[in-house]
Amino acid sequence: MKRLTHQSFVLPYGLILVGSIILSALLIPPTLHSAYIKAAESGLPPDFTLMYLAVGAVTLIAVAAAIVASRIYSSRNLSVIKQLTETARQLGEGKYQSITIPRQIESMPEMHALSQALEETAAQIEAQISALSKEQVMLSTVLRQMTDGVLIADREGRVQLLNAAAERLFDVESSDAPKRSVVEVMRYHQLVDFWATVQEGEPKLMTLEMGADHKFLQVIGIPLGEQLPGRTMLLFQDLTQLHRLEVVRKDFISNISHELRTPMASLKALSETLLSGALDDPPAAGRFVERMDTEVDNLTFLVNELLELSRIEAGRTALEIQRIHPCDLMVKPYERMMLQAERAGLGLTMECNRDLPAVFADPDRIAQVFINLLHNAIKFTPPGGHIQMGAWIHDNTVVFMVRDNGVGIPQKDLTRIFERFYKADRARSGGGTGLGLSICKHMVEAHGGYIWAESEEGRGSSLFFAIPIASA
Repeated sequence: MKRLTHQSFVLPYGLILVGSIILSALLIPPTLHSAYIKAAESGLPPDFTLMYLAVGAVTLIAVAAAIVASRIYSSRNLSVIKQLTETARQLGEGKYQSITIPRQIESMPEMHALSQALEETAAQIEAQISALSKEQVMLSTVLRQMTDGVLIADREGRVQLLNAAAERLFDVESSDAPKRSVVEVMRYHQLVDFWATVQEGEPKLMTLEMGADHKFLQVIGIPLGEQLPGRTMLLFQDLTQLHRLEVVRKDFISNISHELRTPMASLKALSETLLSGALDDPPAAGRFVERMDTEVDNLTFLVNELLELSRIEAGRTALEIQRIHPCDLMVKPYERMMLQAERAGLGLTMECNRDLPAVFADPDRIAQVFINLLHNAIKFTPPGGHIQMGAWIHDNTVVFMVRDNGVGIPQKDLTRIFERFYKADRARSGGGTGLGLSICKHMVEAHGGYIWAESEEGRGSSLFFAIPIASA
């Protein structure tokens, strides 16, 4: 708010009165004296004509001055009133920061109270709007940063507010959402029916699975009766990740129970057989003990893989990173698995160009990745098949490959084969813990890379992983 510089304007009426008195004092006594002298000389009564003319002249001058002063004063009053009116209009339009108070106001007590009231009103409006603006910014920031979606609709079902999380959830542009109907925005009859029931006045809660991507939502409906009559708020909490974690937890418990039950049942059966009299038959007892030893090895392998996976996921695995050529990462696992491939009646070849750039990697950990991939390829490739190892450069990474022409992986299982304990086909997978590919995934990601699979059922599988090229 701007206040112009005050400049006093003294009303001229007092000066006119004083001037009239002084002028009368200067003109009337001499004219009276002159009239009496002339009367004494002529012996006639005094002639006051000149005095009357002087008084009339003074009166005319005073009246003229008063009229001029009145016009000036009225003009100034009118100007002040117009400016105060304009100031009030500016306040009504919200232009409280640019209002002006006329500088002549100090000379007009009757307008002074009004100007002070306007100034105080402008200051109060400025303070209130500033506070409201801060609250609005704070509320907008909170709504924008919330991970939960918020939708507020009126009694007629028109959307009044939709935050960024809800816009992403329903794939709605922020400019299109306000004033649209809840049916147009949410597009799910379960949610629309839920909103309609919340309109009855009681807070409600529901959960549902929504959309082709199977989002799992918890929706809380709250009528805003007293604060915002006729309006209802829906709060959308995306529990998809928690739901998936719960599914993974249940699968993990189920899978680990299954994996432990088989060797434990075998051990129990073998021990009972030995106790029931097989100890008296040394050759049979030896075979049973050998089988018990095998089952214990399986249990030990399972526990070790679980511990290894736990350490990797917790980031407690120490990597001994070094600059190394990609071919050197492939040689040791190739030589180690060659004999196993030959025993299975399979061919194993390796192709690697020595012109490939070096990578930063832990050779032992990458060898473990290759061994797990080769072990799976050998297990699921019939005798007479072929397994190929390869490497090439792609987009600042070196891509490694293990390809077989075995039974392949069903398309529906491709996205899940890197999960813990997941087996594409338990009937054909036979032994194994189902942890190998999960360990491969975490090991590759620990190197800053990524892993994926391609397969056609009945025609073989290709598993790839990429590691960034070592910088100069």
